[in-house]
Amino acid sequence: MLPPVRRTLRTLHRAVLTRRRPLAAVLVAVSVLVALRTTIGPGPPTVEVPVAARDLPAGAVLTPRDATTATWPAGLAPDGLTSAVAGQVLAAPLREGEAITDLRLVGTGLADAHPDLTVLPVRLPDPAVVELLRVGDRIDLSAVDPETGGSSELASNVLVLAIPPPSDSGSGLTGRLVVAGVAPERAKFVAAATLREFLTVQFSR
Repeated sequence: MLPPVRRTLRTLHRAVLTRRRPLAAVLVAVSVLVALRTTIGPGPPTVEVPVAARDLPAGAVLTPRDATTATWPAGLAPDGLTSAVAGQVLAAPLREGEAITDLRLVGTGLADAHPDLTVLPVRLPDPAVVELLRVGDRIDLSAVDPETGGSSELASNVLVLAIPPPSDSGSGLTGRLVVAGVAPERAKFVAAATLREFLTVQFSR
């Protein structure tokens, strides 16, 4: 019989031979992972981006619960991000997860996004007509004289930029506001007509 020490050594030798290939595979895998980590290095920088917490319609008055944050690669984050959304009015619909930027809110960002247009708040006398409009629609505006009934075209191909929610301020004003992008040479005529005439809408072809 073999001495106990030799039996132990022989058992260890057999165990090493039996597991040599699996051990070699594990060592190779560990080496590859270490090499990859050394080569790739840390991931790209990220930023926290304010995004819509749910689907939001145009004209919605935002509350803190309507926004959340998401981690985006820094190179993909859009310009004009804004996290102070409470009380702001959406100029266009937002899908859940879309970034909230100044161009999506009623404000100076709309004018910056459309430098070729004059941005005007236009009060249309019939709220039901406003309900038919959508942000991005192109419309023609005409003025109707309430005394004579005569009408005249004010501006064509007007871009609907935003539809604020109905106001309950108690001002006594009727109708509904629409934020419109008007050709600069027609803007003064539209602005003047809103003070003394009824405005009507036709959809542009």
